[in-house]
Parts: sequence; C-alpha cells; structure tokens
Amino acid sequence: MKEVSKAVSLEAVASKKKLTSNFFKKGISLALFSGLIYGLWTACLTMGMTKGVWGDWYGANTAGLSAFAIAYLLAALGNAINDTCSAGWSLLYALKKGKFKDFLRCVNTAPGRIIIVAALIGGPIAGTAYVIAIQMAGSIVVPISALCPAIAAILGKILYKQELNKRMAFGIAVCVFASFLIGSTGFTGGASTSTFIGIAIAIIAALAWGFEGCVAGYGSAMIDPEIGICIRQVTSGIANLFILVPIFGIMAGGVNISVDLAVQAFTSGPAMIWFALSGLLSFITFMTWYAGNSMCGAGLGTACNGTYSFFGPLFCLLLLGVYGGMDGWALPSVAWIGAVVMMFGILTISMNPLDLLRRKNEEVQLDEAA
Repeated sequence: MKEVSKAVSLEAVASKKKLTSNFFKKGISLALFSGLIYGLWTACLTMGMTKGVWGDWYGANTAGLSAFAIAYLLAALGNAINDTCSAGWSLLYALKKGKFKDFLRCVNTAPGRIIIVAALIGGPIAGTAYVIAIQMAGSIVVPISALCPAIAAILGKILYKQELNKRMAFGIAVCVFASFLIGSTGFTGGASTSTFIGIAIAIIAALAWGFEGCVAGYGSAMIDPEIGICIRQVTSGIANLFILVPIFGIMAGGVNISVDLAVQAFTSGPAMIWFALSGLLSFITFMTWYAGNSMCGAGLGTACNGTYSFFGPLFCLLLLGVYGGMDGWALPSVAWIGAVVMMFGILTISMNPLDLLRRKNEEVQLDEAA
C-alpha cells in the first residue's frame, strides 16, 4: 500500500513539474512573439508615415514646414496617432472581456498610478524618441534602442538595490559592444549629421524604456496585465496627442500648426489604414510581453522581447525595402551580426543561458519518469 501511495505521489510531483514547465515555455513563446510583433509594428508605423499626406510632408512638397517641424513635430504626431489607435484597440478589448469597469476602477489605485507614470515615460518620451530616430537614421537605430534591458538592470541596481552580478555585468558589456558595432556601420563612407543625431536619440529611447521597465515592474505585479495594458495605452495616447504634440507645435511656431497637421493626418485615409494596423500591433506586442513576463519572469520575458533588435530591421527591409521599393532600409552584414550579439547580451543579463540546457535535461527526465 505504501509503495502504491509513493508511486502516486511521485507521479503527482512529476505532473506538477511538467505543468510548471509548460507554463514557463508558454511564457517564453509569448515573449518571443511580442518581440516579433514589435519588429512588425516598427515597419508598419514607418510605412504609415510615408503614405497620404505624410508623403507630401516628407517629400518634395513640405507644405512650408520648418526643419524642426519635419524632424520632431511630425514624428511626435505619428507616435501620437499610433498610440491613440492602440488605446482604441485596448478599450475595445477591455469591453469585449468585460473589464472596462475594472479599468476605470484601477486607474486611481496605487498600481494604476504607477503604470500611468511608466506610460508617460515610455509613451511620449521613449516612443516619440524612437520614431524620431527611425526617421533620421533608419532601421539601424532599432537594435540600439534595444539597450533598454541593460539600462533597466543598471537602474534597478541604483534605484532598488537589485542584484547586479558578474554575469549581468558581462551581458551589459556585450550589449554595449553590440550597440557600438551596429552604430559604427552608420558612419561608413562618412557620417551624416542626421544619422548621428538619430543614433543619439535612439539611446534616449533606450534610457526611457529602461526606466519605464523599472517603474512598471512594481505596478504591473499588483494588477491584471490586461487592465494594466489598457491603462498604459490610454495614458500614452492622451499624453502624446494632447500634451506632447501641442508643445512641439508651439516650438514650431504655434499650437495651430499642430492642430492643422493632426486634422490632416487623421483624415488621410491611405495613411490611417497603416496607423490602425500599427496601433493594433502595438497593443498586441505590449499585451503579449506583459503576459509573457508574468509567466516566465520579467527578466527572461524582457530578453525574449528584445529580439525585436533583429526583427525590426528585418521587417523594415521586407516591408519598406522589398514591398515598398524604398531605398535605405538594407543593413550591412556587420549590423545583422551586432543585432544577434545584442540578443545574446540581453539573454545573459536576464538569466544564465546554461539554465535553459539544464531545464531541457530536467524536462527529458520528467518525460522518462512519466
């Protein structure tokens, strides 16, 4: 009787471990998927900013816009429209899931306010900087912006006294090396001022996203990820459209400029099709990233999401270069190598890569025991 009970107990333990392992692997799959979708989002948003009235603004017919408006105001407007569309998708999702009332109730809670702060950092600041960098330097800035996990690890040590061991320090060094490797390709044959500024602004995006990760980590741990995403996207959309864009408009000559451009952009059908798609992809990538983090851990989830350092340039090349027939979206082989090295560095920061092999061996043993 004892032998039967022991056998049943061992089988229950093995089943529980296998269930935990499957949950962990699903989290990794979601986080990897979020990285892929983030890369596709980058390409779709950039494509939207070449269609309709945007083609005139960035083309020969600049509608009398100043250099400042073209470089900064339009980028802020593009990011604002994307985040507004993303907020719309997130609200529709909350309504469909019956969580809209929960969304309203959670906004004014401590975790909700923390996510709002994170959204203000990651949306208007990081998101707009990312779009500006892409417009100035092309897809070369995508892997550089992926330095955010390394920055988050450093800020976590400074702000929250979190662990920063030798393995994580090595991973940060690898990421920094990869960023220099990628950045160096932008200066071959003579560096343009636009490229240099774009790379610098991409670093600002990485800093802001790294800080957002530190701030949001605490808030998202105490709230339903689906509600947290809704709070983030709505906050980002409102802040971008009604705060940041008017500020840039004033700097460009008057708030009326930003209003006129926003009306033209929202009524440009060919562009809005792509913005609606990019907004949906933005919502999906953050949703799957948050869900993946909750299942496999924020560190590994962020590392898997960091694969957009490769998928971003890839989809830009396929959608803008191959499908759109636009020049300037191909990257040299050194940049692709740097993107892969960046992914390895991000993985090393989040965990010991050898742990994946150990986990695989444990799964084999569980299968044999079953």
